[in-house]
Amino acid sequence: MSLAPIDLLVIGLYLLASLFIGFWVSRKASENIQSYFLGGNKLPWYYLGLSNASGQFDISGTMWMVYLLFIYGLKSIYIPWLWPAFNQVFLMVFLSIWLRRSGVMTGAAWIRFRFGEGRGAELSHLVIVGFALLVVLGYLAYGFVGIGKFAAAFMPWQLSADAHNNEIFYGLILTAITAVYVVKGGMFGVVLTEVMQFVIMTLACVAIGLIAMYQVSPEMLRAAVPEGWFSMGFGHTLDLDWSGILDSANQRIVDDGWSLFSVFFMLVLLKGILQSMAGPAPNYDMQRILSARTPVEAAKMSWLVNLVLLFPRYMMITGLTILALVFFVGDLRAMGDSVDFEQILPFALANYVPAGLLGLVVAGLLATFMSTFAATTNSAPAYVVNDIYKRYFNKDADEKTYVRMSYLVSITFVILGTGIGLFAPSLNSIILWIVSALYGGYTAANILKWYWWRMNGFGYFYGMLAGLLTAIPMMFTNISPLYAFPALFALCMTASIAGSLLTKADDMETLKAFYFKTRPWGFWGPVHQALLAERPDLKRNNDCKRDLINCAVGLVWHTALTAAPIFMVIKQWSEFTIALAVIALTSYLLWRNWYRLMRDDPDAELGEQIQMSGSSSGRGPVAATV
Repeated sequence: MSLAPIDLLVIGLYLLASLFIGFWVSRKASENIQSYFLGGNKLPWYYLGLSNASGQFDISGTMWMVYLLFIYGLKSIYIPWLWPAFNQVFLMVFLSIWLRRSGVMTGAAWIRFRFGEGRGAELSHLVIVGFALLVVLGYLAYGFVGIGKFAAAFMPWQLSADAHNNEIFYGLILTAITAVYVVKGGMFGVVLTEVMQFVIMTLACVAIGLIAMYQVSPEMLRAAVPEGWFSMGFGHTLDLDWSGILDSANQRIVDDGWSLFSVFFMLVLLKGILQSMAGPAPNYDMQRILSARTPVEAAKMSWLVNLVLLFPRYMMITGLTILALVFFVGDLRAMGDSVDFEQILPFALANYVPAGLLGLVVAGLLATFMSTFAATTNSAPAYVVNDIYKRYFNKDADEKTYVRMSYLVSITFVILGTGIGLFAPSLNSIILWIVSALYGGYTAANILKWYWWRMNGFGYFYGMLAGLLTAIPMMFTNISPLYAFPALFALCMTASIAGSLLTKADDMETLKAFYFKTRPWGFWGPVHQALLAERPDLKRNNDCKRDLINCAVGLVWHTALTAAPIFMVIKQWSEFTIALAVIALTSYLLWRNWYRLMRDDPDAELGEQIQMSGSSSGRGPVAATV
């Protein structure tokens, strides 16, 4: 498929605009590392929210979710819980506020804030840096594989006679362009570029959804899918039989290992809740939260990500899927056993989006790659420079030196991530390893760090180390990371608890400083009692029940936001109306029991908004008193 000249012009203008923004803001971004990594804590929450939504709207994930909806139908809305897709609900309800109150720059710096400066804290600091950088490499490899497949299907120049090599060459070219504006612009460049990208993507998504609604009638779609494809409900088994329509789809369901769908559903729900309660992994999502001006703005940012991301994204996913179901099944059937479901997205675009608009859509999808790649790349130097180079090698260097080191680290990680991507077998394999094995090993220790005062640096280190040492070999085995999650979680939980109880508790002054500033709920009784002796008016966080109820309501809200655009594009109007009613009801409940009760200062009266002192420096409202 070759793009028309007008499409190439649109794409070229978009790439030039992205590069221009990176260089335009490079002077401001390079003032110091606070500006480079966090935008100086001056970026409004709605910019950060749009940026974070753009960063999570990646092309590789979109290709994966098109495949999921194609094969699994409406039941596919549960499969991204593997990620877990609903973690933003837990962030918006309470974890973003807790995290932003720390006033630190990175996840590794937060570990020192939580565990202090002892030997255990030092080990915890190093293991979380290692985990964060491993996540960065995984995401960069994942993005590289996706963009190569996508670009090779559209770009008019064949750079190699071999199709796989052609994908690699285009992946390298687009990776290099993205790296330039990220390295130069830092967080300012990433956020401003991603806001522009989000506008482009939203237009592209709406256009694709409308085209699909015009091209595909309900009768055409019903004739193209097996019985049960339209149902969100399920029994013990999946009960989808593609025999006679696309036999290879049945084999893919077997290969995925999700035929026993009730078991799969319970596992992803359990894993999703536990992983969400552990808080964000130390990646671009955490960087956006730490970049917010205040804790309440951090929560609003996480809320906005859910609100603006799901509807347009699923309009595009559904539009591409139904176009492929009606018009592409014959081509997929002709591929036989070597069928590549990741080609569904480029096929639908190439054949059913008109010239001119196709350029905008391709630019929008390039934006999804660039935004995720940019956000991920920006997080790597935050850990290497701030948490390793500055801490252990050159703590008194001038700010320009740290920024130049950030340039070097970003380039290095782009090269390493791209190298890993060259050997990755498929998007699906990378996604499942990241979300189930790597994040699975992260979960136990990071739950305990929030909710249990006795969890110390040694316990955190041993829990994380057990997870990493188990997750890395799983990349090279056929063991399902999802079905291995309960055993992995139990192993890491045992290591964390044993490591904590067999070593001395963290210094009480460190625990009191963390608890006073963050004010989590959970098992913090001894620390609360110790602080009461100094501060008799200290308020305990009694919001646990309300927060968990809001998370349950938020999960229903999130699921309805996902289902509504699917129902709209496939013209299931009764179900669409019900989804909108559920969104309206849950939105009201969240406004009543969550939004209007948020507060920056944990000692403020419920619902009272306290302006943070020193927010421009990234400090929390009580930083000066701790």
